[in-house]
Amino acid sequence: MCKVKNTVPLFNLQSKFAPAGDQPAAIKQLLKGLKRGNQHQTLLGVTGSGKTFTMANIIAAYDKPTLVLAHNKTLAAQLAQEYRDFFPHNVVCYFVSYYDYYQPEAYLPVTDTYIEKEAMINKEIDRLRHTATQALLTRRDVIIVASVSAIYGLGSPADYEAENFKLTVGDEMSRSKLLKKLVSIHYNRTNADLTPGTFRGRGNLVEVMSPAEKSIIRISLTADVVSVLVEIDAISCEIVKNLDTVFIFPAKHFITNVAARTRAVATIRAELKTQLTHLEKTGKLLEAERLKRRTNYDLALMREVGYCSGIENYSRHLSGRAAGAPPDTLLSYYPKNKTGQPDFLTIVDESHVTIPQIAGMYAGDQSRKKTLVEHGFRLPSALDNRPLTFPEFNQRVSQVIYTSATPADYEHEVSAQVVEQIIRPTGLVDPKIEVKPIMARPRFKGAQGEAFDYLGQVKDFITETKMEIEKGHRVLATTLTKKMAEDLSVYLKEQGIKAEYLHSEIKTIDRIKILTNFRRGPSAGGFDCLVGVNLLREGLDLPEVTLIGILDADKEGFLRSTVSLIQTIGRAARNVDGRVILYADQITASMKKAINETNRRREKQLAYNQENKITPQTIIKNITDISQNLEDERAQALVDLVKLDRATYGGNMRKIVKEKEKQMREAIKELDFETAALLRDEIKLLMEKPK
Repeated sequence: MCKVKNTVPLFNLQSKFAPAGDQPAAIKQLLKGLKRGNQHQTLLGVTGSGKTFTMANIIAAYDKPTLVLAHNKTLAAQLAQEYRDFFPHNVVCYFVSYYDYYQPEAYLPVTDTYIEKEAMINKEIDRLRHTATQALLTRRDVIIVASVSAIYGLGSPADYEAENFKLTVGDEMSRSKLLKKLVSIHYNRTNADLTPGTFRGRGNLVEVMSPAEKSIIRISLTADVVSVLVEIDAISCEIVKNLDTVFIFPAKHFITNVAARTRAVATIRAELKTQLTHLEKTGKLLEAERLKRRTNYDLALMREVGYCSGIENYSRHLSGRAAGAPPDTLLSYYPKNKTGQPDFLTIVDESHVTIPQIAGMYAGDQSRKKTLVEHGFRLPSALDNRPLTFPEFNQRVSQVIYTSATPADYEHEVSAQVVEQIIRPTGLVDPKIEVKPIMARPRFKGAQGEAFDYLGQVKDFITETKMEIEKGHRVLATTLTKKMAEDLSVYLKEQGIKAEYLHSEIKTIDRIKILTNFRRGPSAGGFDCLVGVNLLREGLDLPEVTLIGILDADKEGFLRSTVSLIQTIGRAARNVDGRVILYADQITASMKKAINETNRRREKQLAYNQENKITPQTIIKNITDISQNLEDERAQALVDLVKLDRATYGGNMRKIVKEKEKQMREAIKELDFETAALLRDEIKLLMEKPK
């Protein structure tokens, strides 16, 4: 239940705009639903109606920690940036899968092919994940924007919190004890530059970089007592501030103490014995030998170093859970009330896609792992390293608000109320829709009745795109496959159009940068036309777009369903000049429904504007991305480092550059390209005249 509190509100919403259009009514209705204790509500908000701003007002009024679920990393990044703008004085975290590339462990019995787990971990995203979990354990004014990674096993929050340790100036702590403690919670020792999750010891100085931070904690020890705690900038090595107390959290989420590992080793051995007996009785001698060898190797590593590759497959043993019990996830880190029930708000963005995604994760995961278990690659307990089932997810969240321009049947069935938000605060209306044929046609009649020779969808799209580019606008094109998107972007470039493609195989951070460059346009080093597939549908906020070309719109299927078409059409609803061309040789049932619904909304919006004498205005939005702050911090740190170098060497530029070039060559020799790149940028700044 939402209760009125006399204490200072947790969340401080900052915005120069007040709710407008349908927003005030939607906020009022949804808050009433929360106060009534409604478990499920839906906000049916058209694209560009300000659903995120409405939800920000709900968060500020509801005053509890919040989880915002998005169905892909790009949308999650955009939402995280928007909520950071709304709540600059609160904690807004980004929590997605930390894999840039992930090939899960699998076995194909038909071809007797074992596929080993292969992954590329993005260290920056891993750092952001640690930031999120640590924020939940230390404060309440937290908003976490997450992908469906939130329902995957993460390690016990109790163990994670229990293994963190507090250092205060004046504490008794010997150097050897401190180093052993850091190693026990999976920090790696290094003599080189520190990275998140590492430490180094220099005499009585111990320097640690938390997995959630980019600054260094320097711990000075005098006669086995903590004498000084200092936070230091990782690049310039300048003191940021003196500290009285510091909390050092584990470097990994899967963390257990020695007693738990000892217990786990024993229970794993017992399960191994049982499973070997089962395999041998069923005549699977090869599988038994394979399982014995692989498991014993993992156990040896766990005993010696406390960790092994794929340790998450033993998470049930390490946490002491019963067989079949659900794993701990990000949801486990959120607070509970006095009765042990979840005590936070959940917002499911673009719910018509996100909910089916959450519901479908379990079955696919189990199918793959059952095959591994049957053929001796994993113990049966590996099946308990899994995502939550949909019922388990619902048990672990409290009150939920679904937001979508096209809510699915599920949202309508479970919601106590569906609140419509059709009118946009800007007065913008849904775009005009035009249907053009795919194939070339002589003497084709256009929308204005004019007759001309029609060259087909691609040629026509190029003509329309060039017209928009001349006006300084941006254009989107959606295709049916990734290959078509790549090929079309290449062809557009050959026709003199600055274009790029975007699809799910592009790395997370690169996707964000591509979208940012698209919004910036060619005058700021960007481009004019973005070509994509399904990735371009939900939630992407691109107000510079005035034209969307939906190629092969009559190819019925998931990408050309009514929901997909409405969502894609909505991308053009943030600009006064927005319009959409559906390229189709026939009007399908999905097209007809999408066109009719768009026209229904458009008529309602036009009537509202006329009644209230509103002139539509294109949305004006700052061009930022979640990586912008990181780049700005790095640039500022380089400037500070250059100032330090000039002061250290007395302004002797030749000596400074010579020394830095030497360090850069040594870094390259050691294959430390990150340090080499940093030194390269530093040399470039040093060569510039001081400002």
